[in-house]
Amino acid sequence: MSKSRWLGVLAALTLSIGAQGLVAGQTSAELPEVLVSADWVEQNLDNPQVRIIEVSVVPGVFERGHIPGAVNFVWHTDFVDTVRRDIVSAERFQELARAAGINQDTTVVLYGDNNNWFAAWGAWIFNVYGLTDARLLDGGRVKWEADGRALSTRATQYPQGNFTISQTNLGLRARLTDVLDVVEGRSPGVLVDIRSPKEYSGEIFAPEGVQELSVRAGHIPGAINVPWGKNVREDGTFKSVEELRALYAELGIDGAQPIITYCRIGERAALTWFVLHKLLGYEVSLYDGSWTEYGNVVGLPIENPSGTVWGGR
Repeated sequence: MSKSRWLGVLAALTLSIGAQGLVAGQTSAELPEVLVSADWVEQNLDNPQVRIIEVSVVPGVFERGHIPGAVNFVWHTDFVDTVRRDIVSAERFQELARAAGINQDTTVVLYGDNNNWFAAWGAWIFNVYGLTDARLLDGGRVKWEADGRALSTRATQYPQGNFTISQTNLGLRARLTDVLDVVEGRSPGVLVDIRSPKEYSGEIFAPEGVQELSVRAGHIPGAINVPWGKNVREDGTFKSVEELRALYAELGIDGAQPIITYCRIGERAALTWFVLHKLLGYEVSLYDGSWTEYGNVVGLPIENPSGTVWGGR
């Protein structure tokens, strides 16, 4: 661990547990408040002000063993509307949060497999619905297991919480019209495509084995490709704030304009949203419609450098 990153963790531990979101201009020593270390989690396993939530991609992984006291949120049923192509409704989300024992002043810590993809999606949902003290376990489930830390198979029940959605921050969510305003020059903004280079170029439509597809390949015109994996180290922990800021600055992404992140269905883009908005303090929204919406709408402009055509030979 670098000296600057270690100092950031130490600073985070001295912050009050109810610390809220970040603003542009904060120093790297202050920024890690939205991340917690595995040591921090172990020290707060019995803290009634903290609720730990697992959001993993692989079904059944929670039941096979999870951080003691953690509550399971299933990404494809708890964070989305199961009928409409939409995020979970405010009413349903409030019900789920209360069932997990979450109160107005609860610090929520999310973690999961696959480099915290859907844990970051969960943090985004919490922020949209007004609970901004939603943090990520740095390194997620993989790092926790690699450290040999305790897992439990016990399902924990908590008293009903009082979390109430009194306001929403829909500015964190980009819709198709918002994206088109940027593409067609009506609004300032930067589009960040976090998919793999092969998806971005149109060589492939989606990663192998996925169900959600677009009938067109390529990317949204003007989007900059920064694959999500560039944000993390080999062990799954985030790179330092200094490294991340330099990574994006080299590509002309410095927070001077609003940013919209997207991927295929929104989950990988949530990780980049977390980096750019929560760690770097930029103005960022997540386009959860992503390529499965944009690439399937009739008549929209796209860029397809590879020239791959759906159904082509």
